[in-house]
Amino acid sequence: MQTRNYISRPAYIQSIKPFMGKEMIKVLTGQRRVGKSYLMYEIVDVITKENPESEIIYINKELDEFSAIRNYKDLLNYVKTHKGGKNRACLFIDEIQEIVEFEKGLRSLLAEGGFDIYCTGSNANMLSGELATYLSGRHIEIKIYGLSYSEFLIFHQLNDSLPSFTRYLKNGGLPYLIHLPEDENIIYDYLKNIYNTILFKDVVARYSVRNIPFLENLVKYLCDNTGSLVSSKRISDFLKSQNLNISTQVVLNYLAYLESAFFIFKARRTDITGRKIFEIGEKYYFEDLGLRNSIIGFKASDINKILENIVFTHLQMAGYSVYVGKVGEKEVDFVCKRAGEKIYVQVSYLMTNEETIKRKYGNLLEISDNYPKYLVTMDELGKTTSYEGVEIMHVKDFCLKLF
Repeated sequence: MQTRNYISRPAYIQSIKPFMGKEMIKVLTGQRRVGKSYLMYEIVDVITKENPESEIIYINKELDEFSAIRNYKDLLNYVKTHKGGKNRACLFIDEIQEIVEFEKGLRSLLAEGGFDIYCTGSNANMLSGELATYLSGRHIEIKIYGLSYSEFLIFHQLNDSLPSFTRYLKNGGLPYLIHLPEDENIIYDYLKNIYNTILFKDVVARYSVRNIPFLENLVKYLCDNTGSLVSSKRISDFLKSQNLNISTQVVLNYLAYLESAFFIFKARRTDITGRKIFEIGEKYYFEDLGLRNSIIGFKASDINKILENIVFTHLQMAGYSVYVGKVGEKEVDFVCKRAGEKIYVQVSYLMTNEETIKRKYGNLLEISDNYPKYLVTMDELGKTTSYEGVEIMHVKDFCLKLF
């Protein structure tokens, strides 16, 4: 296995460590180019540092040397050929969804015993459905995201500052950007190539999408409506007004395909009591803002949408399940749940007028429970850090908070 240089991402290593050496498949999932492969290299180094005699079998389906591994039988033959005489081998498979019926191979290896298995994948449907069906609780999924703001500062060797945060908002957190010059044209050209790979390899080719122009227009629609309540019917009705007759079911399918590639995330609406999940109307956010901005550009007029997106992804990275909250006819941007904890978050670019202040504070104060409440803003806060129990934070500082 070729040695690679990488920058450590210790938070992920800590989440994986409890499962190392266990007969459970560790599945690293996430969008392309968020750094899953380099995390595998880091896991290999952690294992070999603790046990230098460890046997490593490494397969990367993005490399031509592994192109002969097309299905699960090829996988089993390769592993059988390359496994030495030791009792246990550490098996790493990168982009496992490229192997047809991979789940049968993993089940066979797990039944055989003697393997500590790690794999990565870029398709949520395949890696949840097939593994859940064939391995019934014998795998653990670790979701990998692009760089958090704190990781972004480390990777780019920057100090925490408003210019650094603005750069993060514009360019996003794909790790490879550290190798590119700080030139917006070059960065966005790279990001457009990644977007095209995701769209055509992970969506069009995998799901045999026929109406590619509509798919591209759907992505642009989501870019323009980031953080707005969206429904498939609303999209379908808009298209009909443009003399494009696309059914609601096709819209739903294409949204699901984009979700399965981890390109977008869906935040469903819930009432604040948590007793009801609404079936109609949800919000969509992008895994990486740089990809979104490369499609429609970074516009100052979109700052509210961009801030809401960055707060959403930060909460996801922190391990929360994130919903859009409903209090009667009012809305709370995010209701966030994690292992019995709950927090509420409102996002506002600037608190410049009485109406905005009343709406943002008022919606939070309508909630009668005592879970923490946050108002996140780009306003310079001065001495004001709370209001009637609502903690006020600059969005830059919020994105450094791990909760």
